[in-house]
Amino acid sequence: MVQSKKQKYLFLAFCLIPTFVMFSIFTLYPLFSGLYYSFFEWSGASQDKEFIGFSNYIQLINDEIIPMTIVHDYFLVAAKVLGIMVLALFFAVALTQLKIKEAPFYRIVFFFPNIMSVVVIGILWTFIYNPSLGLINSGLQFIGLEDWARPWLGSEKWALPSLVIPSVWAGIGLFMLMLMGGIANVSKSYYEAAEIDGANEWQQFWKVTLPLVWPQIKISILYIVITTLNGSFIIVQIMTGGGPNNSTHVMGSYLYEQAFVQYNFGYGAAIGVMILILSLVTVLILQFFMRRERVEY
Repeated sequence: MVQSKKQKYLFLAFCLIPTFVMFSIFTLYPLFSGLYYSFFEWSGASQDKEFIGFSNYIQLINDEIIPMTIVHDYFLVAAKVLGIMVLALFFAVALTQLKIKEAPFYRIVFFFPNIMSVVVIGILWTFIYNPSLGLINSGLQFIGLEDWARPWLGSEKWALPSLVIPSVWAGIGLFMLMLMGGIANVSKSYYEAAEIDGANEWQQFWKVTLPLVWPQIKISILYIVITTLNGSFIIVQIMTGGGPNNSTHVMGSYLYEQAFVQYNFGYGAAIGVMILILSLVTVLILQFFMRRERVEY
């Protein structure tokens, strides 16, 4: 028995140690390195760095652009959660419950943007938004709405909302498949019982489908929030570079500008720590408000 327990612990150690080593190298080390460098004034390109304590954090509090970037980040979070979840849920229900013959083809079409690089998506939509040759302005002129045509990415008013469409377009397919998996696991007997009770399709959606796929919806929302707060700077950097006049800067793109354009690496590290804290706080708040007991019929 003692030999068996020893073998069991050795096997667990053999499985867990490589995972912990990889987690330490790729997660813990960058995390604590960023926190360490946030207390220095450092260009990031030389060996000379000066310990300045909390000066970077004091600068961060007094930086007028930081509140703007936070508002932009949470605007993108709200727009992406609403846009992606509504459309993904709509298409998931349509492709699983309406018996569409071309459903496999539509699954491929919706998922296609997910296999494309974010860089390619950004360049593609930059061409689509092109004020003179882009599809949007050309289409508006074709149907007689030339007054609506505008330099979408060059306008302080429209540049940030314009980033929402490619972000939503690129995210629908993945979450649609996740929701389709959840809907496929809902027993048909629940719908049959609902029909016997006189529930129409809309009532079946609200009373059967939505409660039973809530775990998939919750995970999807948390994933969208985390990836938007930590990764939306890529599409921003490619399509607008944070402009015009900082109107599309998010926390990530401002970090990039400070660390790798202005060579203010210590301040960029402090912004990175702020992004981590805001992401954790946001996820904890969402977890609290989205908690509910598992529904079983």
